[in-house]
Amino acid sequence: MDRKGRREHDARRGAPIEYNVRMPDQGEVLGTVTKISGATRFIVTCMDGKERLCIIPGRLRRRFWIKENDVVVVKPWVVQSDERGDIVWRYSLLDISKLRERRLIN
Repeated sequence: MDRKGRREHDARRGAPIEYNVRMPDQGEVLGTVTKISGATRFIVTCMDGKERLCIIPGRLRRRFWIKENDVVVVKPWVVQSDERGDIVWRYSLLDISKLRERRLIN
């Protein structure tokens, strides 16, 4: 697997090499972006039933672009955990299909 999480091909056989999908860690929640509220602010509907205003931390701002209906990993803030959080990962279309196979998202 390369740095961006894409598949690499086995040079001898030409078959794609399997790779692992990043799963939410302790204290992180899966969510779907429902609305963009500015440059780095997003309204995310999380799998725990809460809607949070989430931002992209500065160290990750130029790493990935987020659009509506993207599936992301949210790390809720310590202080306002029910209302706000940080987006720490965005899943690709291939990753989303793997999450659906594991029944983590609908």
